[in-house]
Amino acid sequence: MQSWNRVKRGVGPLLLALTLAVFASGCDGGGQSGNAPTASVSQGAGGGGGVAPSGHSGPIKIGFAMDTLLEERWLRDRDLFKAAAEALGAEVVIEAANGDDAKQISQAETMIGEGVDILVIVPHNAAATAAIVKRAHSSGIKVLAYDRLVNNADIDLYVSFDNEKVGELQAQAILKQVPRGKYVYIGGADTDNNAHMFKQGVFNVIQPKIDSGDIRVVYDQWSKDWLPANALANMRAALDANGDRIDAVIAANDATAGGVVQALTERGLAGRIPIAGQDADLAAAQRIVEGTQTMTVYKPIQLLAEKAAELAFKLARGEDPGADRKVNNGKIEVPSVLLSPIAVDKSNIDETIIAEGFHTREEVYKNVKQSGR
Repeated sequence: MQSWNRVKRGVGPLLLALTLAVFASGCDGGGQSGNAPTASVSQGAGGGGGVAPSGHSGPIKIGFAMDTLLEERWLRDRDLFKAAAEALGAEVVIEAANGDDAKQISQAETMIGEGVDILVIVPHNAAATAAIVKRAHSSGIKVLAYDRLVNNADIDLYVSFDNEKVGELQAQAILKQVPRGKYVYIGGADTDNNAHMFKQGVFNVIQPKIDSGDIRVVYDQWSKDWLPANALANMRAALDANGDRIDAVIAANDATAGGVVQALTERGLAGRIPIAGQDADLAAAQRIVEGTQTMTVYKPIQLLAEKAAELAFKLARGEDPGADRKVNNGKIEVPSVLLSPIAVDKSNIDETIIAEGFHTREEVYKNVKQSGR
């Protein structure tokens, strides 16, 4: 896989304002603030918790700074992480910036000021959130990057899935169906390090076929902020540029795959062109059994959330999290724990996401006649 520790607490208000302004102006993303209510949860767990190493009594306090709650997947992460952390005896404070970089930095600053023992962050912008890591460390607070890596920062731990492997699974599945032809790649947000890792994984697999001339990538574009509307516009542009003659599409996640399917539906092509996504969203699972999406990549979010909560708790107590991998983020080799993703298509959807209770059979098949099932 590609290879990508105190100063005083006081930071004056003017310096903070300047910091936020500088990092906000350097960001590509944003624009979604206000589209959904910001999550703010602060609840102490029941007994049995550990005492924070800072010397105060009470449970360890974890700050969970999330990028967004505008997608189904992240609502699951929030609820599962909170439940897992509270089961360990931690208090959890949750904020979501919904794609606004300046807001995410401000929310993290507030958590730091309120005395969290560890900060867990899902960054919207992999570069801008390096400011959060620096500020947390200046206050003696460790930082765990959840699912998305923070670039060019001294992150203490990164917990995610093997994101290059996600892209490799996507490409392998589509290559089986379309060994030759015109491919379209619809990427995610270029501000998200994961989007780059997914893409790297895809091209790890298809590059030899590109070199041999069997595959031509006729369109390759990022979808700003992971918005399905931007993926829809990209897919329309790809179809226009190629006279609707496309043989396969790999989309960076299931939300962008939804935009792709919409564009193909408009042209009467839905179900005729293989499409890969990832995240195992319900809408994608439904499209798979209906025949308009070929596959998704299932990343057992409960496993991720529980593992991240466990390791955040250990870090806050000053314990070794036992990271077995390292991922380069442009500054350091970040201690990492990477979980394994699972390719899912119509042939194994019952045995994976349904059998594990990620979605129910009724939800997945609600638009499909199930004669004989």
